[in-house]
Amino acid sequence: LCLVSAAAALDFKYHHTEELEEYLRRVHAAYPSLTHLHSIGRSVEGRDLWVLVLGRFPTHHKIGIPEFKYVANMHGDETVGRELLLHLIDFLVTSYGRDPVITRLLNNTRIHIMPTMNPDGFEATKVPDCYYTQGRFNRNGVDLNRNFPDAFENNNASIQPETQAVMDWIKNETFVLSANLHGGALVASYTFDNGNPVTGSLKGYSQSPDDDVFIHLAKTYSSNHASMYKGTRCDNRQTFPGGITNGYSWYQLEGGMQDYNYVWGQCFEITLELSCCKYPPADQLEKFWRDNKVALIEYIKQVHLGVKGQVTDKNGNPIPSAIVEVKGRPHVCPYRTNEQGEYFLLLLPGTYVINATVPGFKSMLKTVEIPDNTGNFSALKQDFSFPEVSDKIRSRVASCPKTPLYQELTRASAAVKPTVHILVLMTVMLVIFK
Repeated sequence: LCLVSAAAALDFKYHHTEELEEYLRRVHAAYPSLTHLHSIGRSVEGRDLWVLVLGRFPTHHKIGIPEFKYVANMHGDETVGRELLLHLIDFLVTSYGRDPVITRLLNNTRIHIMPTMNPDGFEATKVPDCYYTQGRFNRNGVDLNRNFPDAFENNNASIQPETQAVMDWIKNETFVLSANLHGGALVASYTFDNGNPVTGSLKGYSQSPDDDVFIHLAKTYSSNHASMYKGTRCDNRQTFPGGITNGYSWYQLEGGMQDYNYVWGQCFEITLELSCCKYPPADQLEKFWRDNKVALIEYIKQVHLGVKGQVTDKNGNPIPSAIVEVKGRPHVCPYRTNEQGEYFLLLLPGTYVINATVPGFKSMLKTVEIPDNTGNFSALKQDFSFPEVSDKIRSRVASCPKTPLYQELTRASAAVKPTVHILVLMTVMLVIFK
């Protein structure tokens, strides 16, 4: 009882590194079967990048249970998200077993929470400010949200320790859905942040193959927020209809984390700008929690959208790296099954054709009718079994390279046009000759 009481004692104030670590340790000590605390790496100055995992099976992935993550404080001077995630942890652990919705959510979802991705930047922000400070960057003076490999152009980034830790984390987990908490505006922004003519950049909008899902995700958060859905303007700057925006439409950004998650991590991520003031006074934190509490929970539920399943061989063994995608919306880096042969595809309710492919074998197509299962905390289950594939002959396919994939797509698209023209010309000449 003392442990539970101590864990629940979370004030509405800013928690610096030692206090944050102490709180996370207290929560894990009080709820050892519900939580798992670990560091995914260290910052430039050697501070741990702590992640608290919550769920019925917190220490490891369980087949059929999707992985979700929240990351905050990527820019060290954008602080609201850092504190909101601590209060979200407090709410989840104290509600488990008491609130039936939270209990079902944690029983059917593995939730990863990283309160700060840039602890050095937070500690370097000595004088809180509503606008820009040097604490935005990591200790090496690098903007971490410009530091990831970019799918559209070579940004020549020197990958920072914090960035590499997150990239390894994404690689080692089967994340399905994510959100990155920022400050400085009030809007839910969705991928793509960068773009080219292939994705519609000439029209001022960079559209992903899953644009409908991203709009839904952004609206889910915005509509459940106390005021984001109003498109509130900050200091007479740009307004956002419905409180959402395509990232590229807002401003072009290369090397961003949300695009990296989507292209290379097979994880849908949106960016949440939660406060007009980057580092507001601590006495406003309780109101920020009230404004965001429902939205934070409703957004997590969206990890159960769409369809999930396993791809197996004739003996029922899982097939890793099988490609599973929806017909008509291929990803530039094809979405593949994990080591357990699992796939997760976020899709809105409707009818879809799912295409499963094991390289070297005939594809398998299945038509599915997807309902809205977020209230049931389980996406539609659709398995694929390849009777001609045996454990002895299947092999793992290499993952997509960290190159500007959409850049290559543009070149390929441009190269096809003259080839088509030449083929048409040759055909006409052949007819004339005959």
